Amino acid sequence: MPDLTSRRGLLFGTAAVSAGALLAGCTSNEKDKENTGSSQQAADDKPGKAVTIGFAGPQADHGWLNAINEQARARAEKYSDVTLDITEGSNDTATQIGQIETLINKKVDVLVILPADGAALTQTGLKAMRAGIPVVNLDRVFSSPQAFRCWVGGDNYGMGLNAGHYIGEKLKDTANAKVVELAGLDNLELTRQRTKGFDDALKNYPNIKKVARQAAEFTVESGQAKMAQLLQAQPKFDALWNHDDDQGVGALRAVDQAGRSGFLMVGGAGALSAFEAIKADDGVLKATVLYPPTMAASAIDLARALGQGKGVAGLAEFEIPSQVTAYSAVVDKSNVDRYMSVGFD
Repeated sequence: MPDLTSRRGLLFGTAAVSAGALLAGCTSNEKDKENTGSSQQAADDKPGKAVTIGFAGPQADHGWLNAINEQARARAEKYSDVTLDITEGSNDTATQIGQIETLINKKVDVLVILPADGAALTQTGLKAMRAGIPVVNLDRVFSSPQAFRCWVGGDNYGMGLNAGHYIGEKLKDTANAKVVELAGLDNLELTRQRTKGFDDALKNYPNIKKVARQAAEFTVESGQAKMAQLLQAQPKFDALWNHDDDQGVGALRAVDQAGRSGFLMVGGAGALSAFEAIKADDGVLKATVLYPPTMAASAIDLARALGQGKGVAGLAEFEIPSQVTAYSAVVDKSNVDRYMSVGFD
């Protein structure tokens, strides 16, 4: 099993192109029997059995988390046979447990849960599963695989890996190239995975050395403060890998205030502001590596398929997969127009 301790399996390379790209089968008008020769049906756009999906997530105190909620709502509205019962997000574990238990008592057909704390919510996931309510665990994983039927999330190691390879290819002909890293919260496994992926990618480029690293807090303010420290300590470097586009807004402010240029910056997550800056191509930000919130839309697709007892078109199996990992595509000026519609505020 891959490392699933993230906030933010089966790999679909076009995960962030649209809300349904992770699960083409859930929006296909083809029957599974046409793909595999079986009589098993796959979920499609046509109305089917009515399904009530309970959705519980943390407080939307970050652009990415707000986009998660928006993606879930928009996807559910697409289907006339889906009723979405969504809770008010909370970062308090006891509150979120209470919200999920309310959904269990309502006897919703399926639960989609993005836990504020995966370990702390594991028993609640187990309770739902034991009550016969299948759980789609979104992003931050429960401690036990028995607490969910399917996990859907992002690839933190892949984010760092792809960011490192992008920077590596840009600097492969630069002698003694120097890079710096603006990480997220160091107490989170997702941050450690993003750093590990980045470091592993750079091993392929012996001419590149990472000379500094600062950990921020996924906020604009922390990004600005920590980037200012990096700029003061490093008078010259060739590239910056920033883990998060929200804190990247602050990082860019620090760069502008310091009057610095002469390096390329790669962000992370896929904020609309980052896409717009990449498209304008008038600053240091040249690319961002996706952690697509469209995974929430795919979680709704999977939950609907579970509630209707259907599978996924294009796959031979009768059941939906147990894991779906979104691909961390690199977005730069060459393809940014393709992704504009899924950028989040």
